Amino acid sequence: MVDINEYKTITQRLAPPERNNNPLTEGILYALAENMDFLAVAIDENNLVLKTYGNTAKYLLQKNFNLHLPELLPRPIAVAFNTAIINSRKAKQKVTISGINISIQEIKIRVKLSVSPLTIKNIEKPLHLVVFCEDRPHLQVTTAGDGLDEKIYLDPYTLMIEEELNDVKDKLHATYRQLDASNDNMQSYVEELLSANEEMQSTNEEMQSVNEELHTINTDYQLKNKELLGLNDDLNNYFRSNLHGQLFVDTDLLLKKYSPAAVTLINLLPTDIGRPLHHLSTNIKFETIIEDIKEVLSKGQTIHREIETVSGLWFQVMTMPYIQQADHKQTGAIITFNDVTILKTIQKELDKRNGSLVRINEDLNNFVNTASHDLLAPLGNIEMSITVMNQVEVLNPELTKFLAIINNSIKKFRALITEISEIARLENDSHQTELVDIGEIITNVEWSLDDKILESKASITRQLEVEKISFSKKNMRSVLYNLVSNAIKFRSDAKPEILIRTSQFEDNFVLSVEDNGKGMKEEDVEKIWGMYNRLSHDIEGQGIGMFLTKKIINAAGGQIAVESVPGKGSKFVVTFPS
Repeated sequence: MVDINEYKTITQRLAPPERNNNPLTEGILYALAENMDFLAVAIDENNLVLKTYGNTAKYLLQKNFNLHLPELLPRPIAVAFNTAIINSRKAKQKVTISGINISIQEIKIRVKLSVSPLTIKNIEKPLHLVVFCEDRPHLQVTTAGDGLDEKIYLDPYTLMIEEELNDVKDKLHATYRQLDASNDNMQSYVEELLSANEEMQSTNEEMQSVNEELHTINTDYQLKNKELLGLNDDLNNYFRSNLHGQLFVDTDLLLKKYSPAAVTLINLLPTDIGRPLHHLSTNIKFETIIEDIKEVLSKGQTIHREIETVSGLWFQVMTMPYIQQADHKQTGAIITFNDVTILKTIQKELDKRNGSLVRINEDLNNFVNTASHDLLAPLGNIEMSITVMNQVEVLNPELTKFLAIINNSIKKFRALITEISEIARLENDSHQTELVDIGEIITNVEWSLDDKILESKASITRQLEVEKISFSKKNMRSVLYNLVSNAIKFRSDAKPEILIRTSQFEDNFVLSVEDNGKGMKEEDVEKIWGMYNRLSHDIEGQGIGMFLTKKIINAAGGQIAVESVPGKGSKFVVTFPS
């Protein structure tokens, strides 16, 4: 098919006279066609009609909206035209066919046609001119059989058509092969594109992942930067607010940094940063500072010293290694000055007071020992006299009553003197430790309380996971004696059942004494630890036993706790380092 723009261009160049610049020429051409009774048709390479001169109704079929010349020709002329146009295009010369019989409006005429190449300036497309005219116009055709033998032209036309068809088939096969090759290439190209697309997608995902990682790293760096700024501010404010002087030196003993408080001890200026430490003058009596720093750098140990300034102030100096956290590498030393002037003064006062207290304690011990000894001697005489008086028959009942009161008072007086002397000796005995057999101590306590155990029909059960422990034997007996004695004293109506357990919990020795006695109210638990505190005055005792027990345990660095329920009994748990 012809391009529409080219078709418009050609038809405009072959336009009718009213639209042509030379109407005279057009008029002459139309007149010649009429006078000579011919029809001239200009066609393009696709056999489309571009221009006509002459009577088209005589030779052409009248079909609207159709410019294809073979379809506008009667069959005999169309057969001759197809043969002539093919030969003309091959030979590039004029081809004429005559003797073509046609019937137009029931009138039979013989037609001659000629096809010749048409050359027009500025038109590169191949054009042809087809001329139709009557052959022997004065001779009437009487038989339809005379004239053009279509077979003569149809057979060569058919052969040419077949040749062209074969050429077209060959070209079509070649085109198919090219299309197949192109399709294979396109398929390969598409596969490559898909592979490239997948790689790009993978790369995009990797880039996205890298971008996210970079974003995370960037966020972390921002956080680290903020933390670093915060740490820097904290460090600067720490140095500004630190009342203790500090010096930072490197391995070459060059000053790296110092706190403002160090200026009062060492004459420092900002220009001293980077100077050797031994070039700086000080206001302190510290001749070994350089040697201490060297020792810290070589051994990595911390050195503590107390020094005095020229003004009489005291400082505790701590020289320690400066260690980088990243690789734990020692890259210098830190010298810290702590003002201990007040502590030094207080220590001196405490030393004086401690000396006084030691002397007072010694005097008190001597007094207690002397008083207990001096009181026990006359008390023995009184007890002997009362014993003699008890053997004398007394007739006055009132006197017998008073003798009983005196006997009881003397017993309580002796027990009180004994307990007071026991308290005085408690601190000294707590430092005298030995390997104590717990079972042996319990047996000794049972023997001492034999009369009370028999009287109350008490039963004592042992569960000793730990049988021996390093402790003061006297103090352990005193603790167990007081706990077992109280379990029997504060019994309920049922016969006492006492369970003694020992165990090891981590690094602690645990001793528990559990009974089924009267128990205590929660608000009464703290009262039992006070001296002379008694929950029940109808039970014998001075209220010193539990005070002594707690004092012994506290002196050994331990603790004692109570779990008690009124009417169900009590459980005393003693814990101290083993």
